Amino acid sequence: MRINGHSHLLPYPEQIPDFMKKKEIFWIDDDRKYMLQKGWKRPITDSSFFLNEKLEWMEKNTIDHAVVLNLSQLYGNGLRLEEMKKVLRFQNDFNASIQEQYPDKFTTGFVVHCGYVRGALWEIERCVEELGLRVLCLPTHYMDSVGSWRSVFDEETEPIFELANYYKLAIEIHPYDGEKFIHLENTAWRFHLIWMLAQCADSYHFYTLQGYHEKYPGIRVCFAHGGQLAQINLGRRIQGFDGRPDLFQGKYHPRKAVGHPNIFFDTLVHDLDSLELMIKRQGTDQIILGLDDPYPLGEMESKPQSSYPGKLLDLALGADAIDGKQYQEIWADNVLRWLGEDYGSDLKERLSTKLEKKD
Repeated sequence: MRINGHSHLLPYPEQIPDFMKKKEIFWIDDDRKYMLQKGWKRPITDSSFFLNEKLEWMEKNTIDHAVVLNLSQLYGNGLRLEEMKKVLRFQNDFNASIQEQYPDKFTTGFVVHCGYVRGALWEIERCVEELGLRVLCLPTHYMDSVGSWRSVFDEETEPIFELANYYKLAIEIHPYDGEKFIHLENTAWRFHLIWMLAQCADSYHFYTLQGYHEKYPGIRVCFAHGGQLAQINLGRRIQGFDGRPDLFQGKYHPRKAVGHPNIFFDTLVHDLDSLELMIKRQGTDQIILGLDDPYPLGEMESKPQSSYPGKLLDLALGADAIDGKQYQEIWADNVLRWLGEDYGSDLKERLSTKLEKKD
């Protein structure tokens, strides 16, 4: 069984509401060559950005199921309140329709804006109770109602995590929008290659310092892109915590979160040394397979990148960094555990039955 815990999906151009294009919030050109926002466009580098082509791609690469996250361009930061609510509702309804149509192929996430807590709570309730969604997608940072940027793990956002804890949701923490609050020229893809990883490390820093992994035992949080800088930065955080205790009064020691059963990381770190450090620090039980397809920084078929879906885990198996049992657990069992006991057990049973019939 092979489950991809980190995937993305674009709507077809005609599925995007007209107001989003008219107001230049987000749209896709009719030729499906670019995704666009005001003053920004990005090439669509693979046909599997879209549903039918995604299904073909999954079949070709023997991927039985995928967790589809929300699009980072639709976090809603900086939008007017009414526009933001419409944009997020469109994203959540679109994802829900995909899961409803293909429950054996996709588990889909939903997104809320942490700057408007009351509305976020209503949307969580709607997405869980009415749409049957179980994965809450949140950015590492958000713009609050007065225009300041904050970590998503903040005292003001605690009601969101209380409700997520009540529903026992899986949570995905994904970086984006760094160029909006890190005042550097956007060149050489620096925000995707460097600052996204720093954003994840910053988010993990506050999640663990606040002890939310202990305070909210019902939720299981996965940090995208392996939380790569959070792995290498552990020693510095410990040094700072122990050396300046006056700055961390009432906070949890960084060591206490390492390998915690409710904290997960995906495999998307691109090299074996980084993966081995994550394994050494966190243990394989806390690692899920994440391809970040169909983006070029994901594991896609690529001769220039010498890449294919699942390559890094194959390298780890070949180098004896993991054994066959751990290989299968990372590809499937850990993903199911992150998704939650009830939902994961039901999904495993359905997929197992389907695979047995296929064999």
